[in-house]
Amino acid sequence: MTSSLTTDPVAPATTQADYMGFVGVTTASSSIMKVFPLWADILGLPTRTLIGHDLPMDADPAQYRAMVEQIRDDPHHRGALVTTHKMNVYAAASDLFDELDPFAVSCAEISSISKRGPLLSGRAKDPITVDLALNDFLPADHFARTGAEVVILGAGGSGTALSWALAERADAPARITVTARSQDKLDHLREVHRQHGTREGLIDYVVTETPEDADAVVAAAPAGSVIANATGLGKDRPGSPLTDAVVFPEGAYAWEFNYRGSLEFLHQARAQAAEQPLHVVDGWRYFIHGWSQVVADVFELDLTPDVVEQLAEAAESVR
Repeated sequence: MTSSLTTDPVAPATTQADYMGFVGVTTASSSIMKVFPLWADILGLPTRTLIGHDLPMDADPAQYRAMVEQIRDDPHHRGALVTTHKMNVYAAASDLFDELDPFAVSCAEISSISKRGPLLSGRAKDPITVDLALNDFLPADHFARTGAEVVILGAGGSGTALSWALAERADAPARITVTARSQDKLDHLREVHRQHGTREGLIDYVVTETPEDADAVVAAAPAGSVIANATGLGKDRPGSPLTDAVVFPEGAYAWEFNYRGSLEFLHQARAQAAEQPLHVVDGWRYFIHGWSQVVADVFELDLTPDVVEQLAEAAESVR
């Protein structure tokens, strides 16, 4: 079974020209379809064409393997960014890759598929990109200065990456709480941290079976804490991990990882920001860093901060 394709209108997929792929659920509605040609011009890429590989959230392993094989075997397919399906691609098809980076192996996810000559490479770029996005809005000494903590709602690929990046920071929080609806996801994350050598006691793993349970975890966090929605709710599926009755800590940073979709978590945070001091951050800069890092990986580029800002400025025109 092959994945469905959503083709950017700039150039048809039937032409024998190189292109890059985007593995997701509803790729056609992503801003990157308009942004990628602009970035291609800025970076001097060999293609302005981006195609979407749309897979359902409950795709079976055979679909993931077929998609990876399609990328591997097509000489015109330069590589792909993977979103939503990062952990499933690793679980179903990691053996198809000739090389995997340490992040991909430790986090059991693949967010960047690239080719190095005859070799198919899989990398997990999220621990890097999530840290870049965090540094865009959080003061470098925030945790040491305030004693704030972090609550990560969701133990999937993005939540794993954020917990990894936070544990590596010079200014690491005193405590990181990661929530999930089921124990198995937390057990997997705990094993990732154990293998990585993350400091004992830094991370609490909390099952929140209901949004009310998650509300209680958020409300218990100290002032200035970072509350991140890494569940995917509000993007590929409607909803929020929290109820409308949630109380964010005073001065908290409410970080919605998504920039498109129904974005219920973002709306909940903005409603409270009108009543108390609260920093509300959407997923736009995470989107910029995530895509620019994978494009650089696929086309073997080195990106300076100045170039990233050029890309961000270009992307803003289609936001």
